[in-house]
Amino acid sequence: MCNFPKFLEHPVKQYQVRLYQPQDFSLWNTFISVAKNAAFLFHRNFMEYHSDRFEDYSLMVLDGEKLVALLPANRVGNTVYSHQGLSYGAIVVSDAIRIKDYVTLVKELMQFLHTNGISNLEIKLLPKIYHQTIADELDYVAFLMKAEIFRTDVYLAIDMQKEYEPNRNRKRALKIASQLGVEIKEDTNYADFWNQILSPNLKERFGVTPVHSCSEIEKLAALFPDSIKLFNAYQGPDLKAGVVLFLSETVAHFQYSSGGNDRTDTAALDILFNYVIKKYFDKKYVSFGSCSEENGLKLNDGLAYWKESFGAKTTVQSFQRFQTSNYPLLETI
Repeated sequence: MCNFPKFLEHPVKQYQVRLYQPQDFSLWNTFISVAKNAAFLFHRNFMEYHSDRFEDYSLMVLDGEKLVALLPANRVGNTVYSHQGLSYGAIVVSDAIRIKDYVTLVKELMQFLHTNGISNLEIKLLPKIYHQTIADELDYVAFLMKAEIFRTDVYLAIDMQKEYEPNRNRKRALKIASQLGVEIKEDTNYADFWNQILSPNLKERFGVTPVHSCSEIEKLAALFPDSIKLFNAYQGPDLKAGVVLFLSETVAHFQYSSGGNDRTDTAALDILFNYVIKKYFDKKYVSFGSCSEENGLKLNDGLAYWKESFGAKTTVQSFQRFQTSNYPLLETI
């Protein structure tokens, strides 16, 4: 008689997935600080400034007691989003992750979502210029799960590892601004920039308001003084233009930028951008953000040209939709 080995009917899973809880605050933020594909926007202090607007559904993946992955997220009905209150999202992992383990933990994450009534996971991908090292595992998982890329935005950035060289039009504008005595100041005067320039311009040109209120951006700047900076351009005592920067390990990003009605005459915005680009020469990239409209289907050519005139080149920001029921397709390892 043969003695066959006994197998467990329900083997213990390597990874466990659970929802973020307030007591996880320090654990979450510590992991964000050492991950290879994270930015300060994933810090809980940033995510929770608008917690009243979203049903948080952030997930944590653990190997025993060790945290190995995070998904900053919110839920609407049967869909989970890589947090609609953030500019981008990711399944956040450390540099030590192996591809085999990555596929396995994502399978467990997708199965968790499916079991809890979530049909789709939509991820607004972190542009690759933000990665601190190669971090393309999700692209492979998206292929295996037959995920849909339902939107792609043109995203412009300057590669600071090459010589910075604005075109002739920008150089001409910089000369005008210099002759007019436009000066740049690192500032804390968010109120004047918001009320005199940014909000009126957005309302007049697009019929919208800034994503952040003035009080919100002031609060966030106080929480993240090394990551959020304001630079204003003045001609004498008069505020002519301003930019708000979001700074990550690899990227200086123009989160907000706007000039007064005479910005063409004074070239204040030109000299302001030029100042910031030169100031953050030590970053890998200076990001101008998206030039796409209508969910990526329309290119704002004028805006794209203005950014390209500083030397910005095209990368993309893609949006992926995963059907969580396809998690068995990851059982390939």
